[in-house]
Amino acid sequence: MTDDKDVLRDVWFGRIPTCFTLYQDEITEREAEPYYLLLPRVSYLTLVTDKVKKHFQKVMRQEDISEIWFEYEGTPLKWHYPIGLLFDLLASSSALPWNITVHFKSFPEKDLLHCPSKDVIEAHFMSCMKEADALKHKSQVINEMQKKDHKQLWMGLQNDRFDQFWAINRKLMEYPAEDNGFRYIPFRIYQTTTERPFIQKLFRPVAADGQLHTLGDLLKEVCPSAIAPEDGEKKNQVMIHGIEPMLETPLQWLSEHLSYPDNFLHISIIPQPTD
Repeated sequence: MTDDKDVLRDVWFGRIPTCFTLYQDEITEREAEPYYLLLPRVSYLTLVTDKVKKHFQKVMRQEDISEIWFEYEGTPLKWHYPIGLLFDLLASSSALPWNITVHFKSFPEKDLLHCPSKDVIEAHFMSCMKEADALKHKSQVINEMQKKDHKQLWMGLQNDRFDQFWAINRKLMEYPAEDNGFRYIPFRIYQTTTERPFIQKLFRPVAADGQLHTLGDLLKEVCPSAIAPEDGEKKNQVMIHGIEPMLETPLQWLSEHLSYPDNFLHISIIPQPTD
């Protein structure tokens, strides 16, 4: 893995200033003040919002509280998507802080998975990591790890410990020198303009002639509508972690440096803001 540790740190410590407000129809005993929090981009909403939950429960009666869920401008927020992906996909063109509405009733069964405990988040996270390693190394690296290594990856994410997480995760980012990269790149491409949750296909980081594939090559093959024609105007932004990487960037480098902790590149295709 090329050593651009500053990039890894910048990605890990990315934060989104957020204002949580209780939904107006929730029953409270006194007025609920908004709650402000810097959300870590690489984490999950249900993992980092215990304080938000406690803050609003203080003004509510026990019988008025059921499972907490979050919404932004009418869209329920999927807790199993990383926070940075949710923001890039739904709110990247809006002003900060990100305004999220908190609900304790009327759970939207059709839109969201239930999240009864942190164990559910851990199971989802580890399942994504295993899927990513199946693509990268035929699962050899993750299967050779001990249970305590898997736990260290999870605890590193849960407790926001960069060094603890990367001490193990770097093994998942290595590959034999003669290969020039992973077997396939774990990626998911999301668009708000389609019903399909995301696009995911097998895509190699290196072409048959030995050339490194780029982000542009990936998009041309699996999502050509995302790229502006050479003579046309740019209609979309291609975002990872709130930035628009150059389309010439090698996919292997992106996979090593801009993947989320679950080892996937989560790529948002969003309409170009008109301002």
